[in-house]
Amino acid sequence: MRSPADDRLDSLPVRRVGRSGLGVSALSLGLWQNFGDAAPADDQRSLVLHAVDSGVVHFDLANNYGPPPGSAETGFGRILRRDLAAHRHELSISTKAGYRQWPGPRGEGGSRGYLLASLDQSLRRLGIDEVDIFYSHRFDPSTPLEETIGALDTAVRSGRALYAGISSYSATRTLQALEIADALGLRLTVHQPSYSLLNRWIEVPDDSGRSLVEVAAAAGTGLVTFSPLAQGLLTDRYLDGVPADSRAAKGTSFQRQYLSEQNLASVRSLRDIALRRGQTLAQMALAWCLRDERVSAVLVGARTTAQLDENLAALEAPPFSAKELDAIDGAAVEGGLNLWASRSSEL
Repeated sequence: MRSPADDRLDSLPVRRVGRSGLGVSALSLGLWQNFGDAAPADDQRSLVLHAVDSGVVHFDLANNYGPPPGSAETGFGRILRRDLAAHRHELSISTKAGYRQWPGPRGEGGSRGYLLASLDQSLRRLGIDEVDIFYSHRFDPSTPLEETIGALDTAVRSGRALYAGISSYSATRTLQALEIADALGLRLTVHQPSYSLLNRWIEVPDDSGRSLVEVAAAAGTGLVTFSPLAQGLLTDRYLDGVPADSRAAKGTSFQRQYLSEQNLASVRSLRDIALRRGQTLAQMALAWCLRDERVSAVLVGARTTAQLDENLAALEAPPFSAKELDAIDGAAVEGGLNLWASRSSEL
């Protein structure tokens, strides 16, 4: 067991999640694609402990994170028991259910049976009695929304979760979920959508006439956004081709059509703006997401401690000027990067 740094809690700014009492580090660590069985356990441990030493207090997981599904929670639970058991109360740990976790009709979706069974399994893998946030990972049109939100209510009332959240729901579906939650006496504390310079769907009004950002702000629901670097596109990684060890080369969630000439031209223009600010493109992309106080935290998915340090340095940048924001708006384009749209936010 290694004790965390004494000054860790003074290292990063903390933001409140909406109108709740929950505080999270402005940059938090998401364990989506870099925390499965293929990643050496020692590397996972080094990354998590370095994050804690650096002031990160929020760690985001889901039942299907890995690969294989469940392995991210198992690995993180091992680190919790070995190194951080005495500091569990300092950390905010979230998990989700909604995508496929096991075979059969009860192994995915938004049903009460799936969500609560999955949460119980997540708690066992993590080795804890409760998570801080439990999310419905996506809107499920095959399940009544009253059932899905009712399961979140049960998760909170039973003490298995302290706060309830939804992920990737459209503005319209979020309004419906909020109405159902209000009738139950449940607060939907947080919404987790994708958001980046090339994926600004949460700013665009849908059929409700309102954007997700507007709906969340009016309800006091905090936004904890993910994929701020567009899975690596908003870095220098793809400007000179496709690296062999990249997500694009491996054919995972990064699709080759993201590397369109329009997107790459936008990335180059944005990099020039970042360099004039004295930042890397990745640092500017993170700082830009956090420019809006309605965003409570941004989840980063670093593979190494060096990458994490570069990301955390984004918090040291000066505020954006109006001229810089105008230049960014002129350079950023809609890149077709919301790969979750057809499975949730467009339904």
